[in-house]
Amino acid sequence: MAIEDKEIILLKVSGQDKPGVTAGLTSVLANYNAIVLDIGQADIHDTLSLGILFEIEAGSCSAPVLKDLLFKGYELGIKVKFIPISIDDYESWVKTQSKQRYIINILGETLAAKQLAAVTKIMSDQQLNIDSIKRLTGRTSIVEKEEYPRSCVQLSVSGNIVDKKTMTAHFMEISRTLDVDISFQEDTIYRRNRRLVCFDMDSTLIQTEVIDELAELNGVGEQVRAITESAMNGEIDFNESFKQRMALLEGLSEEVLQDVAKRLPITKGAHRLMKALKYYGYKTAILSGGFTYFGEYLQKELGIDYVHANQLEIKDGKLTGKYLGDIVDGKKKAEYLQAIADKEGININQTIAVGDGANDLPMINLAGLGIAFHAKPKVKESAATSISSLGLDGVLYLLGYHDRHIDMMEKI
Repeated sequence: MAIEDKEIILLKVSGQDKPGVTAGLTSVLANYNAIVLDIGQADIHDTLSLGILFEIEAGSCSAPVLKDLLFKGYELGIKVKFIPISIDDYESWVKTQSKQRYIINILGETLAAKQLAAVTKIMSDQQLNIDSIKRLTGRTSIVEKEEYPRSCVQLSVSGNIVDKKTMTAHFMEISRTLDVDISFQEDTIYRRNRRLVCFDMDSTLIQTEVIDELAELNGVGEQVRAITESAMNGEIDFNESFKQRMALLEGLSEEVLQDVAKRLPITKGAHRLMKALKYYGYKTAILSGGFTYFGEYLQKELGIDYVHANQLEIKDGKLTGKYLGDIVDGKKKAEYLQAIADKEGININQTIAVGDGANDLPMINLAGLGIAFHAKPKVKESAATSISSLGLDGVLYLLGYHDRHIDMMEKI
C-alpha cells in the first residue's frame, strides 16, 4: 500500500472503565485490517482515558470503520472521538524518539497540588514533556488516618534539558521549602535492572549512632557526639575522628555491646524494604564506619548478604579503645561496593548506595543510583537523589515498584 493510500487516525475514548472496552474496539479495527501504531491508557477513579493511533486504507475503508467504532462506543457506553493525523505530523512525532528520556519520582507523606505544580513548572521551563504519570502508592482513605502515610507518583518525561545544573538546584529548593522529595534518573536499561543495594548502618538502617551510645554508657558521650557530628558534616577527617572516638571507649564492658544490639532502633520501612529486595532477587550489603558486632546483628535480623564494618578489639571482656584491621572510611566503602559488584557479576550502574553522612559520599557517587537518606545538608547537596520525607521503603518507589507489588510479596 503506497503512502498516499494510507490514513492515520487517532481514536480517543473516555467514559466509565469496564472489562471489554479495548477488546471491543480492537475487534472492530481488526475487521478492517487496521495497523495499531500506538496505544495508551490511563484509569483514574474508574474513569477511562484510552488512545489508539491506527493506520487504515484510505477511501472506502475509512468511513465504515469510523461508523462501526461509533456504534461500538454507543454499545459499550463510552464516548469516542476521531482526530485525523497527517503523514508529515506522524513522521515528525516518530523522530521525537531520539529525545532523552527520564524518570522523575515525587515522594512525600502526602502530595499537594502546589508541590506538583512547582515540580512540573520547572520541567516545563527545561523543555521536558510528560509522557505518562503513574501513582506508585496505594489509594488513600480520607476517613481513616494512616499510621504511616506515604505518597509517590512517577513521571516519565522526555526532551533535551536546557540547563541540568539549574534544574537540579530548583528541585533542591522545592524539596527544602515544600517538604517533598524529588528523584531524577535517566531512563536507561540499568535503571530498570538494579541488582545490588548497599547501606550505611548508623542513622540509615538504624536511627542512632552506635558509637555515641557506647560513649554515653562509658561516661564520655558529650565528647564523642561532638567528634561524630564534625565527622559526619565533613569538618574533620573520618579516620582521625574514628581513632579519637575509639580511644574514649577504652574500658567499656563487652556485655554492654549485647544490650545495645538488642535495642537497636531499626529505621521505619527497613523491614518492608529488605523483605521486598530479597523477594525480588537483589543482593544487599551493610558498608559501615560503625562496628561489625552490630552489623552482623542486623544482618541476621534483616537478612542482609554482606557486612563490612570496623572490628572492635576486645581483651579480658573489655574494649581496649583500639580496632582490628583497616578503618572502613568513605574510600573503603566505595572499594567494598565495587568489590561486591565484581564478585556478583553486577555492572556498577546496576548498584544503589544509601547513606546519610559525608563518609558515604564516595559510594553514593560511585553507585548507579546514590541516595542521601535523611542526610546532612552537605550530603544532600552532593547526592543526585535524596529521601527525607519517607522511611527506607521509599527506595522501592525509586526502583519503580508499586505498593501492590510489595503487598503481594508481604502476603506470601
